[in-house]
Amino acid sequence: MKTLFKLFLCGTALLATTTVNAQHKLTKLWESDSTLLVPESVIPYNGTIYTSQIDGQPWGKDGKGAIGTLTMDGKIKNLNWITGLDAPKGLAVNGDWLYVADIKDVVVISISKNKIDHKITIADAVGLNDVTVDSKGVIYATDSQNARVFKIEKDVPTLYLEGLRGINGIKAIGDKLYILANNAIIVADAAKNQTKFATLENGGDGVEPIGNGDFLVTAWAGWLYYVKADGTKEVLLDTHTTKNRKTADIGYDAKTKIVYVPTFSANSIEAYKLD
Repeated sequence: MKTLFKLFLCGTALLATTTVNAQHKLTKLWESDSTLLVPESVIPYNGTIYTSQIDGQPWGKDGKGAIGTLTMDGKIKNLNWITGLDAPKGLAVNGDWLYVADIKDVVVISISKNKIDHKITIADAVGLNDVTVDSKGVIYATDSQNARVFKIEKDVPTLYLEGLRGINGIKAIGDKLYILANNAIIVADAAKNQTKFATLENGGDGVEPIGNGDFLVTAWAGWLYYVKADGTKEVLLDTHTTKNRKTADIGYDAKTKIVYVPTFSANSIEAYKLD
């Protein structure tokens, strides 16, 4: 009996090092209809919500992928705003440009012209998953199939980091990259030195800064975390036992404190207010 009690205390202590009592919460505002075609990533920008839709195979070059648009209250504007993609995933925006990670390509879309401007093909890429742009316009893309990060300057890609097992989400903040890999949030500085910011025992998918040193992070299987600047985290949303309802690559509006969650297999986008 004492042994069991000691094991319980050890387990409780271990849990406390990774997940703290909830101090933040989500209030659901709306959910779109389920006509989206496997939404993987979402980003709100200038009064429109953009979402990547895989539709076909997760890594298939089948031309079925698309970018859809929604109103800010979750109504479908254009299911097929941009078509002819393969398996589009992560999104990033910089000015008029929307960047899309699509297997071997970073697709560059002109928002104002509603069309693909060009594609940046990364010959050594196998499965691009997420993309981010820093303040200088430099693009970084993760390759989940090859455990790498590629850097793109003036449309020229080069290998930047490698050996990052399970790599997925990425976000450029200042001169640092926040990368979801190795079951953790990894911070890489301008000299490519890497440090562990927080543990993610269920892996990572999307990462969004709150603006105060804290982050929102998802694990695709159904977890949304609030990760504090000290590396501790709270579970804000847990759908991992709900059939076909995932938590893929989220979007966040810091002004309104609204979190946008693509449900992937449930074919919808959810919006939550963060408090």
